[in-house]
Amino acid sequence: MSSVKPLRADARRNRDQLVATARDVFGELGTQAPLDEIARRARIGNATLYRHFPTRDDLIVAVYAEEVAELCAVDDGADLFDWLERFVRHVAEKGDLARTLEPSVRRSELHDGWHESMVETAGRLVERAQRDGRLRADVDPLDLLVLSAGMATAEPGRVKRMLQMLRRGVVAS
Repeated sequence: MSSVKPLRADARRNRDQLVATARDVFGELGTQAPLDEIARRARIGNATLYRHFPTRDDLIVAVYAEEVAELCAVDDGADLFDWLERFVRHVAEKGDLARTLEPSVRRSELHDGWHESMVETAGRLVERAQRDGRLRADVDPLDLLVLSAGMATAEPGRVKRMLQMLRRGVVAS
């Protein structure tokens, strides 16, 4: 039995507003942006922010967890290479969120969970493409993620070309 009570509707709205605003502010000013600025832009009091997110890390975790959930929310018709392009963009634009968390057992567990979600998503897309005969049988989802993550340091214009090169290397003949 869970001891965590669900949030009231107003508290849920406040939490969601804080996370959405933090996402924008972190994107604009970085993860060291003043938390007071996030509360101000969200039009929510500082005390409410700290009640939901006692530490900066707690807020970063909430923002990054939402980013990973969006990345991994794919429908049955999703294309593997469209998703890999989103993954590369995610690593390039959002990876700093996860890397700024203070080193701890909690951070390791969170990273493991996020990594597992991404590998599972890639795995489902790879399996479907293999089943449909569009991808070689020996392609491993984790290999694709490692290769794609390396592309995150490239200029955006190169990513599409690099993904096309990767695609040519793994498509079924």
